[in-house]
Amino acid sequence: MSEIIRETHRVTVKPGRDIVASMATEFRSELNDEIADHIEELTLDLHGVGMVDSVGIGVIIATHNTLDQQGARLKVINIADDIFGLFTTMRLDRHFTIEKTQL
Repeated sequence: MSEIIRETHRVTVKPGRDIVASMATEFRSELNDEIADHIEELTLDLHGVGMVDSVGIGVIIATHNTLDQQGARLKVINIADDIFGLFTTMRLDRHFTIEKTQL
């Protein structure tokens, strides 16, 4: 279960573990529950996440698409260098905000 911080029209979700197929259904459900409240911005804080597999990337992209349809934004922060490299290679940074871990 992710840590969820709710503010007015903004939500931060901290999964705190790898975003992989084995946890994707639960994670997708958590994100969809937050999106249902018609927020303006959803921030995924990936601090402590060492791996995102193809299923995890699919969950993040689907979340972005749903938010985009609602006129809301997705922001992914505290990404480890290797995940950041993967996301930028896939050009996901053209669709939503991606920020590396700040040391």
